Amino acid sequence: MRILGRVFLNFVRYLGEVASLTGEVFSSIFRQGIRAGLAGRQIVDIGFGSQPVVVVTGAFTGAVFTAQMYYQFVKLGMESVVGAVVAIATCRELAPVIVGLMVAGRVGAAMAAEIGTMKVSQQIDALRGMAVHPVDYLVVPRFLGMMVSMPLLIAESIVFGIGASYVVGVLLFRIPSAWFWSHIEGWTGLEDLAFGMIKGFLFGIGIVAVACHQGLATEHGAVGVGRATTRSVVIASLGILVANFFLTLLLNEILPAD
Repeated sequence: MRILGRVFLNFVRYLGEVASLTGEVFSSIFRQGIRAGLAGRQIVDIGFGSQPVVVVTGAFTGAVFTAQMYYQFVKLGMESVVGAVVAIATCRELAPVIVGLMVAGRVGAAMAAEIGTMKVSQQIDALRGMAVHPVDYLVVPRFLGMMVSMPLLIAESIVFGIGASYVVGVLLFRIPSAWFWSHIEGWTGLEDLAFGMIKGFLFGIGIVAVACHQGLATEHGAVGVGRATTRSVVIASLGILVANFFLTLLLNEILPAD
């Protein structure tokens, strides 16, 4: 029981530290304004740099999910609804979760390593010596870049996922194209797209908050940088999977399907 209690207290303390950093970021945005140049550079690094990963994962996730749905639905004579099922699943679950995991692995690790290296090499102390707040200069632009890039990456993943689903379903399995699109249009609505965008936006905030916190808390030289990078990816990935469940329950109450 003592061990469980210690783990729980450490978990609560960690959440408090991440929440405090997030609150400081939003306070800084309204107090100090936006460094447009730094934020734009982060949008390019996060959004443009993540496109190959997002395109490949989105397309092949849509393709393999279509194949699995077809093999099961054809037994029931319902293969024409495969497109609608894939579209809804992609918008609501697959795109935000998979993009979140990919971005956590690619961008979150890079952020933690970069800020952690600056911390152990005393560059952050140098910023403070020049009267530059590290949160304003390092963390805020990354938050803004992630908040802009993440919904766009999810939208891109949805487009390529549904496009790959069309190729597999219509061209490979010979589902009539008219049925495929008719069911997608009939069963997929703006609430499904909003579902994924809200999730992705919140996942992005979680990723950058965890990564920057780990970077700022880095100690013990190169070993500490490696640990911060690993912890950033693991914590952000687990957080996405856990938060996804609760967001699904909450958003289904707020944005019920027609």
